[in-house]
Amino acid sequence: MNRRTFLTATATATATAATTALLLTGCTGTGGAAKGQDAEAPKDPAKVSGTITVLTQRTDLVQDGTMKKYAAAFNRTYPKVKVEFQALTDYESEVKIRMNTENYGDVLMIPGVIKKSDYPRFFASLGTRAERAEKYRFTDFTTVDGKVYGQSPIGVMPGFVYNKKVWERAGITRWPTTSAGFLADLKAVKDRTGAIPYYTNFAAQWPLTSWTYVNGSVHCDTGATTKLAEGDPWAQGADLRVGDTLLYDIVRRGLAERDPTTTNWEASKARLAKGEIATQWLGTWAIIQFQDAAKKAGVDPADIGFMPFPAQKDGTFCGVVGPDYNQAVNIHSRHKEAARAWIDWFTDKSGYDKDNLAISPLKDAPLPAVLTPYTDAGVKLIELDDTAGARVKLIDDESEVGIYKPGYRQNLVDLARGARKGSLDGFLGDLGGKWDAARKDTGS
Repeated sequence: MNRRTFLTATATATATAATTALLLTGCTGTGGAAKGQDAEAPKDPAKVSGTITVLTQRTDLVQDGTMKKYAAAFNRTYPKVKVEFQALTDYESEVKIRMNTENYGDVLMIPGVIKKSDYPRFFASLGTRAERAEKYRFTDFTTVDGKVYGQSPIGVMPGFVYNKKVWERAGITRWPTTSAGFLADLKAVKDRTGAIPYYTNFAAQWPLTSWTYVNGSVHCDTGATTKLAEGDPWAQGADLRVGDTLLYDIVRRGLAERDPTTTNWEASKARLAKGEIATQWLGTWAIIQFQDAAKKAGVDPADIGFMPFPAQKDGTFCGVVGPDYNQAVNIHSRHKEAARAWIDWFTDKSGYDKDNLAISPLKDAPLPAVLTPYTDAGVKLIELDDTAGARVKLIDDESEVGIYKPGYRQNLVDLARGARKGSLDGFLGDLGGKWDAARKDTGS
């Protein structure tokens, strides 16, 4: 399981992940008449009833019975609500088709293909942004005209999953603070341990999309998404250029796997846990998967570490915290109160965030213990202003660059390893040119 579809998410991913950069095409639904409805929070749990269907991308948790356990716990508070789950393997594609009808569950994860402006057509409001922002993170990501249409049950943050013992054997005791320092550390890993310093997971494709989430970390900039909509993401010093240059240099200097076309995502978890691989750029969502792989391999899960992108502002690392999939209430649901009850309970009381070692969407909740090193190091956590998020997706779609897709970074890796002709400046300049033309064509 990855974050979202990647992300994207997820891509899950997790991908990733708000992660798929498609616009909703041919998905008209029948939400026009219902537009503007609210899913109000129930006042008396004993009076809430009905059978609700929850669509989920977590096929693993449905298959192993975990979701049934959540439902059983939910029923201790809402005994008259029956919760049924439908786990979808290709979540984005399947839900997109179903949303041409009114039958897309009572609760669902908002697909990345839906334009933000269309949320009121498909989903019932959970309340005003002013109200929900007092308690929850990530409200900007699903706010339309002051109302919130979705809530993520967990927060995720990009970073390097790494084997702490391997890095220690290489003589590294501090997180690198610059790209140059990171490259030097990977070289030390290669020379002193024999482990693969960095693993691209090129063949799986979706892990490469995680590099887009460098955005915001380099300059600790909450307005990083707005900058994507207003300028060239690959201008000198821009966050994506810094991230893409680091990925290029890693591969160019022979610090990644020898043949990226033969990588294996599932196998890479155990290989990193056992110390055969040192580092991967993924996200907090991946930590528990690598720890589970460590347990199965008979090694200490505490060997799995997590570090921020090697950049600091005023001597401080920054980590960008964002939502995973946002749960929403189908505007056509006949049991909106029960659906809303599930979302509130799953977000606030299920423990899903703790079970996944994830960041809670509740503003007053502590960080998970696995991120104690972040607290100790004074890493600043920021949330990006997503006001321009829909605009960025429109430009990305028009330009056909695909910053939330793996294609252009596969080309970048091929360029770095000599399987594609050209220079890094030329490659990034071409991306910037396409982006700028699309930005102008779409009125920005």
